[in-house]
Amino acid sequence: MVTYAVTTRNLTTDQSVLLEFKHQVDDPHGILVDNWTTSHSFCNWIGVTCGAKHNRIVALNLPYMNLTGTIPPELGNLSFLASLNLSGNGFHGDLPVELGQLSRLKLVDLSSNFFTGEIPSSFGRLNQVSDLVLSNNNLTGAIPPEISNLLNMRTLDLASNKLYGSIPSSIYNISSLRKISLSLNSLSGKIPDDMCHHLSNLEALSLGTNELSGQIPTTIHECRNLQGLALDYNQLSGSIPRSIGNLTALTELYLGGNNIEGEIPWEIGNLLNLEIFFAVDMRLTGLIPTSIGNLTNLKAIYLGPNFLEGISN
Repeated sequence: MVTYAVTTRNLTTDQSVLLEFKHQVDDPHGILVDNWTTSHSFCNWIGVTCGAKHNRIVALNLPYMNLTGTIPPELGNLSFLASLNLSGNGFHGDLPVELGQLSRLKLVDLSSNFFTGEIPSSFGRLNQVSDLVLSNNNLTGAIPPEISNLLNMRTLDLASNKLYGSIPSSIYNISSLRKISLSLNSLSGKIPDDMCHHLSNLEALSLGTNELSGQIPTTIHECRNLQGLALDYNQLSGSIPRSIGNLTALTELYLGGNNIEGEIPWEIGNLLNLEIFFAVDMRLTGLIPTSIGNLTNLKAIYLGPNFLEGISN
């Protein structure tokens, strides 16, 4: 049986952390000013959830409240915190390395703010995290390889930042992943040939609008549960692998804006759930396969400009 030694000091620490957070936040609507007061328990403050057994803070969720300011490093002292959602605000500055101390965190959503600096390597210690969402910020630098230590992660969303360098290949070993979104950055390097070997549970892979080179892996079909695949607007070359026709769960396929050449494989007609096929601005040649006519769920198809000649029989 697990017991918690809850001391007055622990509870005072939690409250003092929140008061420091409040002190560093500009709150134009007065939400925290009016509600986060010591006249009542911090467990009843807006956005704060405490555990039933120990009255320690387990969630701090303040999305889309027009808050601005910086995150104080003291936030790393909320040792029972399992959910941190500050998305859709105006927070800026660096992400505190101290957040890596929050070993119980399962959800981190700091998206749609103005954070700068690098992703702290200390985030690799958040080994219970299932969702790490840092998209739509101004984060720079490389993706720290320590992120691949998060073996319970289901969602990794770092899209729409200013990240550069190669994607750590060890990320593709996290078999729990359902969604990888790294689009709209400046990431470079090649997509590993064995990328999908451990990603049979992956449902969405978005790497579009980067600087990736090399070819689409012929083993892409091993990501057999993919519903969305976006590789558009990179520097990919080679041809569309025929094995892509085995991704029968696909509903959206974005390949346009690359240096891909050759014919559209006949096997594309096996993607009976496909709704969007985006293959513009490439070097595709030959005839459009008649098998595309099998795609009765198709809502949008974009094939130009290319060097396609018509429809094959």
